[in-house]
Amino acid sequence: MTPNEIAAAAIGRLNRRITNEVFLTIQNDRELMLDYLRAVERDGLDTVNQQIGKAVKTAYQLSNASERENNPSCTLIQSHQIFN
Repeated sequence: MTPNEIAAAAIGRLNRRITNEVFLTIQNDRELMLDYLRAVERDGLDTVNQQIGKAVKTAYQLSNASERENNPSCTLIQSHQIFN
């Protein structure tokens, strides 16, 4: 592999984990978790998770991948869209 191919492969792998990492940050931060739970109560789980996912996509300028992460380590999500 060339250095650019190695970098592209590593970046692709990292992109698959970004959304999960954001949700883990929420899950592991007491204040964010309380805010998340309030938002879920007010707006519903699907809406909150979709909005967070879209914010991640926008912040990191990602696009939807064709596959999903089937085993996220974060308990706030069961499955989430992977971004490239």
